[in-house]
Amino acid sequence: MALNLSLIVLAGILFHQLFARLHLPGILGILLLGMLMGPYAMDMIDDQILYMSDDLRNIALVVILLRAGLGIRRKSLARVGIPALKMGFLPALTEGFAIMVIAISFLGFDAAQAGMLGFILAAASPAVIVPGMIGYINRGKGAEKGIPTMILAGVSLDDVVAITLFSSFVGIYSGQQISLTLQVFNIPISLISGVLVGGLLGLLFVKLFNRFELKHAKKLLIVLSAGILMSTVESLTELAIPFAALLGVMAMGFVITEKNAELGNLLSNKLNSLWVFAEILLFFLVGAEVNVLLAMESGLAGLGIIVFGLLVRSAGVLLALRKSPFSRDERFFCVMAYWPKATVQAAIGAVPLSLGAPHGEFILAIAVLSIIVTAPMGALAIKIRGEKVLK
Repeated sequence: MALNLSLIVLAGILFHQLFARLHLPGILGILLLGMLMGPYAMDMIDDQILYMSDDLRNIALVVILLRAGLGIRRKSLARVGIPALKMGFLPALTEGFAIMVIAISFLGFDAAQAGMLGFILAAASPAVIVPGMIGYINRGKGAEKGIPTMILAGVSLDDVVAITLFSSFVGIYSGQQISLTLQVFNIPISLISGVLVGGLLGLLFVKLFNRFELKHAKKLLIVLSAGILMSTVESLTELAIPFAALLGVMAMGFVITEKNAELGNLLSNKLNSLWVFAEILLFFLVGAEVNVLLAMESGLAGLGIIVFGLLVRSAGVLLALRKSPFSRDERFFCVMAYWPKATVQAAIGAVPLSLGAPHGEFILAIAVLSIIVTAPMGALAIKIRGEKVLK
């Protein structure tokens, strides 16, 4: 396993640099490497790594979102708070329910399976979007209007909305007595509880580190472990109160920087080296989940649903930004930044099939195809359009 992991890291760095030399996002190279070395192609990944894939991807995502939280500033967030809130709800809801209607009307799905498909596809990918936005924040691009900060905040809410509604339709399909209306009301509770828990932990760590002298590496390990613990508690237990753990991770980083900017910067700098490893691991393992042959089985119908969903999602983004101060080019950059799908689709795409849903294999095929189509397209759009549009 250790040898295989070292080869993955070395090859990941090589592919990242190669794609960067070609003026393409380096993460695309890592994604392609994962597809090539994965079990559906050359099958060169150790079984132990594949067995731990979910946990490893979760840890890597926590690193990325913690880094995002440490990079958000209150002034920027206050400037774009309302548009970010709208961006967190409207695109996911419009895309998810629109695909649900299409699946019922034209594919013969029942409501529960159509809802599962709609909200699997409705989740944008923080793993693809967040690194690009952090890169722009670090360089000050888009800082005047706070566009990267708005997208960072919005995409974290977007995932909570999509996953909550997906879980509701899973419960309905499984025969549980679940009220969809109640689940919709649970979304703001989940967001508020995530922010509160993350914010309180951030305050606790600031006071703790001010009182006790610890090495910076130990401070980072404590904060990172708290983020992993939050995400694990959310995934392993049925909590009485809904809880958005990944949003809590971002809130924790934000509060640390807000209350102690020096500490936030130190932790952020310490994370930079770990960030490289996390990025390679996350995108390699997401790529390894991609079965190209299975994706092709969804055919033109699958591709049509994905394109239709992206068009509706784009309309949702434009609706969310309707009264914002952004220019037309800036709004269309936000539209394209919301295209990528990867992590959520890789994580939950197979759930309907595991439940024995008649259309489960078709749903999985579309989920995989959505990664192949939207992750490269969105990553390219973020890089190319962002450089031209963001001031």
